Amino acid sequence: MKLTVFDTAGKELRQIDAADEVFGIEPNRSVLHQAYVAQMANRRSGNANTKNRGDVRGSTVKIRRQKGLGRSRQGSIRASHQVGGGVAHGPHPHSFAKDLPRQMRRLALRSALSNHAQAGTLVVVEGLASSDSRTKEVAAALAAVGVTRRALVVSGEFEPEMSRATRNIADVQALPAQNLNVVDLLNAHRLIMSEDAVRKCEALWGGVNLKPARGRAKETV
Repeated sequence: MKLTVFDTAGKELRQIDAADEVFGIEPNRSVLHQAYVAQMANRRSGNANTKNRGDVRGSTVKIRRQKGLGRSRQGSIRASHQVGGGVAHGPHPHSFAKDLPRQMRRLALRSALSNHAQAGTLVVVEGLASSDSRTKEVAAALAAVGVTRRALVVSGEFEPEMSRATRNIADVQALPAQNLNVVDLLNAHRLIMSEDAVRKCEALWGGVNLKPARGRAKETV
């Protein structure tokens, strides 16, 4: 497929070819949802903890005898309905981690990239990252290409200057291509990429990495 390259002033420069298997597939909504849920679940610490009736302090003696008083039947003061008693069915530390097959993770990333490309929210900008990038210049360049809402700026490699220039711009996040993830891609209303980032994505999730090899690799002499 074709992607249009703009300069930092918003002027169209040229068009480049992008791999259809990365930027031109039909997005798989089901896999995207599973990948999003799995990533959000993996962020949870799962440290919430409560004490049940066996953990709290207090006597285990029956509060009053069972019959003869005309009052309700009561047991230990550590029961959950007593003040200071244990919590019934409360949370305990456990892992919320979910695992996805590698092929599904790659399909989710390709689906997210293709979704931006088909929706017209993927913009390739040349010259956005430079050694003297400043917040004002980057903000002006993003405004020139139509960024008005949450945006994700992707570079081919880690650019410390770009990270510094974008960290004070509201709702703008900068990432290298190798750190792209489904949550950030789906949360972004605009995806701003350099040409190097496009080629890096093709190398990471296209070509020979489109589908992992199964079984034992053939031995080469």
